Parts: sequence; C-alpha cells; structure tokens
Amino acid sequence: MEFKDITDKDKVYPGEYLLYKPQNQIVLCGAFSRQTNIIRVLHQGRYLEDKIENFKKINLSGKERKERKVSRCKKCGKG
Repeated sequence: MEFKDITDKDKVYPGEYLLYKPQNQIVLCGAFSRQTNIIRVLHQGRYLEDKIENFKKINLSGKERKERKVSRCKKCGKG
C-alpha cells in the first residue's frame, strides 16, 4: 500500500478511502471540490472538512487488491 499526493489531474470520488495526513488515519471521502479546495470526509464517525493538501490517495497494487477482496456466498448464484 502506498500513499500518493492528490494532484490537479487526480479525481477523488465519494466513497473512496483517503489518508488524512494531520492525524495519519484513513477516512471516507464524502465530497470533493477543487473550486473551494476542500474535501469533506467522515473521520471516526464525525464530519470533517479540510484542504486538499492534507489528504493523500491510497494506491493498492493488483496483488494487494486481490488479497483484500472479500468473497461472497456462491449459493444463490448457482441457480
């Protein structure tokens, strides 16, 4: 897992996990606005709004993504 600064070319989507640098914790993105230079997130169950510079994107390699994927029950899909 590596962390990458958010540049002008990057897009951040609601529901995406980000690293919040000041507290070094993973947060859930709720809204992203380049015009106002803020990201709104859920942090420990609370609403937080801060500058884009205080966040980093999380990049997983293909192998890491495959390891973290949760398998679902196959019973209903066999019908």
